[in-house]
Formats: sequence, structure tokens, C-alpha cells
Amino acid sequence: MINRVVLLKFSEETTQEQFQEVIRRYKALKSQLPGIVEIHAGLNISERNREYQVILNVRFADRTALEAYAVSAEHEAVAAYIREAGRIDSIGVDFEL
Repeated sequence: MINRVVLLKFSEETTQEQFQEVIRRYKALKSQLPGIVEIHAGLNISERNREYQVILNVRFADRTALEAYAVSAEHEAVAAYIREAGRIDSIGVDFEL
């Protein structure tokens, strides 16, 4: 299995409603794309590291599923909304479980 974690940093103008919409759209990918075993998303609740507001976490059955996700129209639509909502930076990492 492959796990992908993404930290998203947004502009100060991004609203709580937009954060929640990012989370909703990301979680919806589980029912839209094969190979996603588990998916989680939420707001950063850390008191120490507040600069990244939204955390996305997805577990894939294998590397093939990760690669298919990366180029899918569904993922691209979520990524476009994230940019539209004011993303100014992101950090993404993948690791094998």
C-alpha cells in the first residue's frame, strides 16, 4: 500500500466555508476513483504549526492506483478548486506501508 499526505497552505482571504468545501470534495474522491482504500481530510488543529490549514491523507492499494489518481480528471477538478480557493503552498509526500 501507498500513503499520500498533503499539507495545504491558503491565503488569508480563504474562508472557513472554502476549507470545508476542499475537505468535502477531497473525501468524495473515494467513491469516484478505484484503488483508494482509505481517505481522510481535515483542518489542522495544532497550536504549534498553524501555517498549513488543511491536511489531506489518502491510502492507495498500490503504486498503480496512486499514478492513476494523479492524472485523473476527478483529482484535477479537486486540485483546480484548491487553487481557486487560494492555495499558496503545499507539501506532498508518498510512502509505502
